[in-house]
Amino acid sequence: MNIEDIKNHVLQSLEEDIRQGDYSSLACIEDAAVKKVKLVAKQEGVLCGVDVFSWVFELRDTKKDIRIEKYFKDGDRINKGDVILRIEGNARNILACERTALNYIQLMSGIATCTSQYVKMIDGMHTKLLDTRKTTPGLRTVEKYAVTTGGAYNHRIGLFDMIMLKDNHIDFAGGITQAVAKTKSFLKENDLDLKIEVEVRNFEELDEVLRCGGIDRVMLDNFSVDDLSKAVKIIDGRYETEASGGINKDTLRQYAMTGVDYISVGALTHHIAALDLSLVSD
Repeated sequence: MNIEDIKNHVLQSLEEDIRQGDYSSLACIEDAAVKKVKLVAKQEGVLCGVDVFSWVFELRDTKKDIRIEKYFKDGDRINKGDVILRIEGNARNILACERTALNYIQLMSGIATCTSQYVKMIDGMHTKLLDTRKTTPGLRTVEKYAVTTGGAYNHRIGLFDMIMLKDNHIDFAGGITQAVAKTKSFLKENDLDLKIEVEVRNFEELDEVLRCGGIDRVMLDNFSVDDLSKAVKIIDGRYETEASGGINKDTLRQYAMTGVDYISVGALTHHIAALDLSLVSD
């Protein structure tokens, strides 16, 4: 994670929530009141976001007198009833930060937990599990970090660190051969060293990719298990292979059994249930 970027996001999130003040706490809590709370797991899962959770309280605490005692770290498996950490500090600050801090750690732990379930299904197999760019705007860094905490791998971080020629790029460029040729010229002219991945939707497009060459990975989009197996054999190790499109827990292992190098699953960050964690009085 880029720590400074995340801390800036935390500050923006606190501003979004508090604005002129947490009037609920200001109305009934004494300014000097000090309280203790604990973060408790209400269901089992893979923990992620402990540091981000802590930064919320630390960045709000201008007097620097908050104390956080951590018992678990990112990547640990937690069970219902586990006390993850304890906080002691100004009661108003704790209440002002509670929801924002929980939003981060519940989301990140939910992603890590979901990812670990997918990874377990293909444990020991050749195929590696990838995430996608289907992330919450502004939260891509923490969500992709949570994916790696759950045991999977990041695809490209954004549009800037890899060339990925998808269906619309290909259609707009006039075809696969034209898109690849223009891309290679662009990289050379701009002295860029980026991998090139090309999405194919059928065997005709796959044949064209193999004819023009000069790429690094073929994405086989919405191929059936049988067709994917056939395509992997046709490619025969000449390029990396990636399967995508509607692959879920029910079909993941079948797709991995084809020998494909990577499987990308948008659901790792796109269809997530937050892990149930609660901040309660200690």
